[in-house]
Amino acid sequence: MDAHSRILITGGTGSFGQKLTETLLREHDPERVIIYSRDEFKQLTMQRRFPDPRMRFFIGDVRDRDRLVMAMRNVDVVVHAAALKHVEVAEYNPFEAVRTNIEGAENVVWSAIQAGVRKVVALSTDKAANPINLYGATKLASDKIFIAGNNLAGGAGVRFAVVRYGNVVGSRGSVVPFFKQLAARGTGAIPITDPRMTRFWITLDEGVRFVLNCLGDMAGGEIFVPKIPSMAIPDLARAIAPDLPHEVVGIRPGEKLHEVMITAEDSRTTLDMGDHFIIEPTIAKWGYQSRRAATPPARPVADGFCYASNTNDHWLNVARLKEITASIPAEGDDAV
Repeated sequence: MDAHSRILITGGTGSFGQKLTETLLREHDPERVIIYSRDEFKQLTMQRRFPDPRMRFFIGDVRDRDRLVMAMRNVDVVVHAAALKHVEVAEYNPFEAVRTNIEGAENVVWSAIQAGVRKVVALSTDKAANPINLYGATKLASDKIFIAGNNLAGGAGVRFAVVRYGNVVGSRGSVVPFFKQLAARGTGAIPITDPRMTRFWITLDEGVRFVLNCLGDMAGGEIFVPKIPSMAIPDLARAIAPDLPHEVVGIRPGEKLHEVMITAEDSRTTLDMGDHFIIEPTIAKWGYQSRRAATPPARPVADGFCYASNTNDHWLNVARLKEITASIPAEGDDAV
C-alpha cells in the first residue's frame, strides 16, 4: 500500500473493515480512510474507536450507484468487503442477496471506472468455488464481474482483482463465538453438524495482510488464494469446550461437508506462487501478462489440481486451535 493513499472500504464497519482500518492507520500512513456502510450505529461506534483526523464515514449502500460515485471521488484504492454473507440468510432472502452481492458488485465496478479509482480488490469466499448455495453463487457471479471489470475499464487505468479465502476466525456470526457462548452458558453438549466436516481457516490479521500484499502485487484480473490451514469441526469444539460431548445435528441447508477454494476446472489457469496461488483470467483483452514467466518463477499446478479443506496438507490441531481462539470473545460479548 502506497503512503498517502486514499482508501475506501465498502462494508467497512464489519470485522474485516475494522481490522483493515486499524492496520492502515498504524502501519501505512494513508491520507484518508473512508468507511462506506449502511449502519449508522456501527459507524458511530467505529468513529469512537478511531478518533483519527484521517477517517471519513459515508452512510451508503452498494446498491446505490450514485452514492458510490460520490464516495469514490479522489479515491485511489477501493477494498470491497460489503456483502450479505450468511448462507441461511441468503437462502431465505434470495432477492436481497442478488441485489447486494451481484448488483452491488456491478455498481462498485461502474463507479470505480467513473471516479477514476486506480485499484479495486474485492473479497470473495471459498463458497464461490463450485457453489451449492445461493450465497456462493452470488459471490461467484461477483468474482466474474470484478475480473470482467478490467475489460470494461480498458485503458481507463483502473484495475480489478479478487481475494478468495476461507472462514475468518472470530468474525461476527462465526462458529467460535457461538461455541464459546454455549460453553459459558453451561450447555449440555456442543452441536456438530457432521463429525467429518472440515474448513479452511484464516485469522483476521492474516486476511488483512494478505489483501494488502495483493494490492501491492496485483496487475488486474487475478484471483488470489492464500495457502492457509484446515481444521476439523470436532477438533474446534474440543479446543473450546474439552469437557462437553458433541451432539450431531446434521448439515444445514446449503452447507458443504468440505470447502474448496480452487476447483479442478480452474487448475489449468492456476499458478503456485509459493505462499499463495493465483487463478489467472481466461479472457484478458486489457493486456494482462501471464505470470508464468514471473520471478521468482511461478509454477503451474497439475491439471486436475483441487485445493480443498479435506485434502489440504496443512492442519490445525486441538492445541493450536485452543491457542488461536483464546482471545476471541463469546457471541454478544464484543463491543462493536
